[in-house]
Amino acid sequence: MSVTGVVQGVGFRPFVHRLALRYRLGGWVRNEAGEVRIEVEGPSTDVQAFVNALRTEAPPLTQIDALEITRTSVKHWTEFRIVPSEDQPDRRQPVSPDVALCAACERELFDPANRRHRYPFVTCTDCGPRFTVIEAIPYDRARTSMRVFQQCAECLREYDEPADRRYHSESNSCPVCGPKVWLEIPGTEGAVEEGQAAIEGAAHALGTGRIVAIRGLGGFHLAVDATDEAPVVRLRERKGREAKPLAIMVRTVDDALRLGTVRASEEPLLTSRERPIVVIKRRRSSRLAPSVAPGLDSVGVMTAYTPLHQILLDLVQRPLVMTSGNVSEEPIATSNSDARARLGDIADAFLLHDREIVARYDDSVVRVVDDVPLFLRRARGYAPLPLEIPIAAPVPLVAVGPHLKNTFTVVHGNTAYVSQHIGDLENLETLAHFQESLALFRRLFRIEPRVAVRDLHPGYLSTRVADELGLGQVMSVQHHHAHVTAVMAEHGRTERVVGVAYDGTGYGQDGAVWGAETLAADLCTYERAGQLRYAPLPGGDLAVRRPWRVALGYLSLEPSEREAFAAAFDGVDEAERALAEQQIARGLNAPLASSMGRLFDAAAAVLGTRQVAYYEGQAAMELEALAGERNADPFPFPLDEEDGAVVMNPIPLLVALGERRRAGDDVRDLAARFHESIAAATIEVARRVADGTGLSTVALGGGVFQNARLLAAVQRGLEESILEVLVPRRLSPNDGSISYGQAASAAALLAREGSS
Repeated sequence: MSVTGVVQGVGFRPFVHRLALRYRLGGWVRNEAGEVRIEVEGPSTDVQAFVNALRTEAPPLTQIDALEITRTSVKHWTEFRIVPSEDQPDRRQPVSPDVALCAACERELFDPANRRHRYPFVTCTDCGPRFTVIEAIPYDRARTSMRVFQQCAECLREYDEPADRRYHSESNSCPVCGPKVWLEIPGTEGAVEEGQAAIEGAAHALGTGRIVAIRGLGGFHLAVDATDEAPVVRLRERKGREAKPLAIMVRTVDDALRLGTVRASEEPLLTSRERPIVVIKRRRSSRLAPSVAPGLDSVGVMTAYTPLHQILLDLVQRPLVMTSGNVSEEPIATSNSDARARLGDIADAFLLHDREIVARYDDSVVRVVDDVPLFLRRARGYAPLPLEIPIAAPVPLVAVGPHLKNTFTVVHGNTAYVSQHIGDLENLETLAHFQESLALFRRLFRIEPRVAVRDLHPGYLSTRVADELGLGQVMSVQHHHAHVTAVMAEHGRTERVVGVAYDGTGYGQDGAVWGAETLAADLCTYERAGQLRYAPLPGGDLAVRRPWRVALGYLSLEPSEREAFAAAFDGVDEAERALAEQQIARGLNAPLASSMGRLFDAAAAVLGTRQVAYYEGQAAMELEALAGERNADPFPFPLDEEDGAVVMNPIPLLVALGERRRAGDDVRDLAARFHESIAAATIEVARRVADGTGLSTVALGGGVFQNARLLAAVQRGLEESILEVLVPRRLSPNDGSISYGQAASAAALLAREGSS
């Protein structure tokens, strides 16, 4: 029989061996490149019981996609064995993500009588590193970065004992034979500590306000005491991360409860084997330093997922900031030498180890909307598990994704392997990360693409990458169409839908900036059926970090409303404002934009809450925090018809916000009313397009739908209108899903061309 799915690196062969012994069956099991092959023989009732148990009792990390059974001749096997892996170059298989320390290993970690007591690399077949150590398939120790560690006699006994949970655990090790940890303090000669003393030294450094760089599963973290304002501020200054929220790591859910409200739908995420960062409501009474998440009512929290983190948090007895080990906008450091070079001006101490990292791996980020998880970033714990696409690609392809929040996707047939989060393609370091990760995916999944798929934008670095891959064909997919097709494909849909794509900026088919689009679309084609009224964006990309510039662009459409917009320009340099006005008047570096993300920026400026943004989306996140869960009525948001499309006119909405602010209304109430206005207008536009096209399904995508209040309101309103609503579940609504949408669209187009 053959078993396909996530069945290698998850303890599946040892599980099969134990089952065969239970039912007294002879035969063998082995890894092959695309599957696990099993041959068993014995009484038919025992064989059937064995097959049933395969399906119902598989190890927790196993994902069985197919189990195929064929009959063969009797071999008269007298025993059941695990036999060496067999490689088949034309086959491919999923690779398990890294997963958190299991309960059994955690008990050993803190058991003084256990030989792995406080050993920071304890693992078994049910937990630990997978994707970050695998260099090639089939999955055997010789094809991982663990191959350099020769197992000692005791570890080998476990590895060879069928009844042991470390039976054929390829990452098996102990303090005698496994990876080592040590502490380096720059500028201090001869001060290197090793083993438990190193972790205790790191804990002491954290407790005395130092910044510690910690080598983890898929790269480095930068850690500080999350309850001490001074080191948090110092970390921000050194890292160049002025205001973007910082993630917090705690040891247990009880520790998380001291920081925020953990709802019943959030707790399983905090204790899951994936252990993402979970965005929870922050307690005002928490001891967190103010600079952890300035201006927000939420905080991103994760529980310790490696034994090293567990030991460290047990020692410090306080929450730790655990943010990516990089200078802002660069990829995280992975090697010890890279960390010393790039983090040397940030970290006061380095907690290092010698298990090499094959794949760079950020933490995943999730928030819960209406009790359902929504990805903000998909990486550790989830990638690179494959997704299906509805229409098989006739040839292998690679979709290179967008410029920001980049991922790529490689496709063979119906199977799409979406990469972990790569980041913003703003520098050579991130480009190198992209290229290294793509090479790893091509090697792991045995895919040699023949078609490249890219965004329409001619200036994106990803566009250049696609063109330089040297493949036979390069295809383009419009940014917001890809947002919609990503949601469609995830739900297995091929029929036309109403697609609502709200984000910051994307290159439109007409050369303008799009970002508030309602499309009538299938996987191959789309029609633009709704949009936000165009407004100039003075300074282009500069306006993303200067919300007052966005407000100025809207004011230029109705100059008589200066008083309502006045708060947007309080304290703005007069010369800079005059230059922006000239840009609008002359049409120089002031592209027309239909962008929902920029409308949030304009609203924040008009309300006086944010004129300068230090990270993308800051103004919108603060507006959502201000709005909270307050009840509110919408402001007027007129809808016009232009060339057969519904056009939302935001000027009356912005004017109402400004006038009510001048009248003394609570800005929190106005933020809530703004959200309700956007939701009401979105629902109405989608209804009109659905009625006009005869469609009954709406797909919601784009980074603006990371806003929990907006997403929940729009989804409820559309469902009350008897429309089916598709929202992202396995990928983020933001640009991290673009490559998957590009791939699904390109596959459908290629299939259509092949059949015509």
